[in-house]
Amino acid sequence: MNVEVTSLPGIGVRKEFSLTKVARRIGVVDHRDGGTDLIFTKIDDPDTTVQVPLSDGEARTLASLLGAPRLVAQLQEEHRDLDGVSTRSLPVLPDSPYAGRRLGETEMRTRTLASIVAVLRAGQIHPSPGPEFGFLGGDMVVIVGTTTGLDAAASILSDG
Repeated sequence: MNVEVTSLPGIGVRKEFSLTKVARRIGVVDHRDGGTDLIFTKIDDPDTTVQVPLSDGEARTLASLLGAPRLVAQLQEEHRDLDGVSTRSLPVLPDSPYAGRRLGETEMRTRTLASIVAVLRAGQIHPSPGPEFGFLGGDMVVIVGTTTGLDAAASILSDG
């Protein structure tokens, strides 16, 4: 995939690539002040650019949404032959009782017999997080366990 990077003097950097199934380009503008915009453009017609400013939380959530399905699909493929083992990605919503708290405080493994194998945050994967790992609203948690354990894990992350 060829990502074009364009300096925008006084603004920041534009990063975009062509989509294969439609005549469009998609990308982001990373502003010097730390802001991020999602951009969507017709190929060869920059005047059609739709630019959507994202808050930090929205950018983190979007990055996690895009990264989580690939990681979950890979883990599901690896666990395909293991009966009773499933993988699921679950969000830590901003109003979750565990947003701003440590993974160990969930007692997830003890309470559900499911294991948190990764946390996706702002496009970054944090593999095998330890009990000291702090959750933020917008994190996407990747968990492996039984269907019952995964349902219980979802309940813990949403309700406590």
